[in-house]
Amino acid sequence: MEKITHQGKIIEVVQKEVEHNGKTQTFEFARRSPGTRLIIPKGNKILLSKEFRHEINGYDYRLPGGKVYDSLEEYNKAIESKLDINESAKNAAIKEAQEEVGIEVKDISFFHKSICGATVVWDLFYFIVNDFDEVSQQLEHGEDITIESVDRNVAKEMCLNGKISEERSALVLLRYLSS
Repeated sequence: MEKITHQGKIIEVVQKEVEHNGKTQTFEFARRSPGTRLIIPKGNKILLSKEFRHEINGYDYRLPGGKVYDSLEEYNKAIESKLDINESAKNAAIKEAQEEVGIEVKDISFFHKSICGATVVWDLFYFIVNDFDEVSQQLEHGEDITIESVDRNVAKEMCLNGKISEERSALVLLRYLSS
């Protein structure tokens, strides 16, 4: 049984009783709604977003994506009802592709699920967009995102030199580019 001890807008602290070798102990972790990221090959290039991020007070290159659920309440309801989070992540990826990148997905496939760690639950679901049509971006209020088509070798270098600063995504992109 879980007990939410604190809930902010995007992160909550959860305590859970865990039994191990006949002993019960309280395990505590932070949980955030999962996210989705898109790997979008276009010929010998990869589409990356250049986005203004308030937390770094500057621009960052990243794999396009966003939240799977818009609120913790919605995420917790999905957990309670045992909803297929993978399917929700795929639907969110398709939505983010149109909004952030300006593409209509025709074919998408699951690539990887990145698990943050034991005491921080924040899964990222990575999808490869295999085929798409170009449409227009539909950015949300306050989003400052441009899309750049980057050579695969340049994208590898960006992963290694920190220009793609979300390190989980840099690693997953390197795995993709090396496969």
